[in-house]
Amino acid sequence: MIASRLETELAAALTIAGDASVPPAERAEMLMEIAIGLQRRPKTPDHLTGAVALYERGLAVCPEDEPLLRARLVARRGTALQAVPDDGTDTLEAARLAYEEAIPVFKALGSREEVAETEMNLGLVIQYLAGAGRARIVDAIDAYQRALRTFDRKAWPAEFAILQNNLATAFLSMPLVDERSKMREALAVQAFEEGLKVVTLIDHPQEYAMLQNNLGNALQYVSSGHAIENNLRAVEAYDEALRVRTRETAPLEYANTIANKANCLMNLPDHPEDPASGNSANLARARLWLEEAQAIFADHGELAKARIVGEPLAGLRDMMSLAN
Repeated sequence: MIASRLETELAAALTIAGDASVPPAERAEMLMEIAIGLQRRPKTPDHLTGAVALYERGLAVCPEDEPLLRARLVARRGTALQAVPDDGTDTLEAARLAYEEAIPVFKALGSREEVAETEMNLGLVIQYLAGAGRARIVDAIDAYQRALRTFDRKAWPAEFAILQNNLATAFLSMPLVDERSKMREALAVQAFEEGLKVVTLIDHPQEYAMLQNNLGNALQYVSSGHAIENNLRAVEAYDEALRVRTRETAPLEYANTIANKANCLMNLPDHPEDPASGNSANLARARLWLEEAQAIFADHGELAKARIVGEPLAGLRDMMSLAN
């Protein structure tokens, strides 16, 4: 059913592309709108590759004397390429080239918001490529900071929060090999906290939950002489994220957060004021969270994540069986 509908939509789009009675620029815009529709809620990866094909067809019919429209098609093609599942980096490399091609045109002819949105997408692509050893993480940070010149906290709170999250994760992804690593960790925590100053549970629930979850991760793993205090703050952050991420409405996000919370509890004493008293109660709670997360991941076909969660879970079970 999904495949046949996709074929129908693509056939209709190609008919539009070949209709000589419609001016070429209008045809290009119509193809772009259809591609955006396919891309907005893709049912399968074929919807994303279909969107890429429509953007390319739009570029083929778009007049050369419409540079801004061409740049919009190029940038949109980049977003589709960025979303296409790929075991390698080819589609991400192509998306990066698309953004780098579009940005100068947007600066000359487009809006500040178009420039900032494309810079934000460019930063995210570079960040993924940096993780694969194909780019420099500092270039992603530069792109995010350029986007923040437009997406400020007052006028664009959701975009500001996402950029702060991306900056923080970029800081945390840098190698911890020198004295500056502690400063980068502190900057990451600060960025998460800055994002949380402008989004609310009511108005921006998804961004709020994302930032709280990632703040918890940063606090949990940051190098500090205040490990217990940081872990307590991390648990609070995870609990805030779980006000949005429920098993019923967002099972995979819920599973990620409870697994993160479990890892934190494993390193937190039952009575923080008396660390020597042990953490048997927190270990028992962590086991329950990990078991639930593993079951959710398995039920949703996320077998790699189920295996990852299973490693600390197995260690917990062994530890608790020895204690008994």
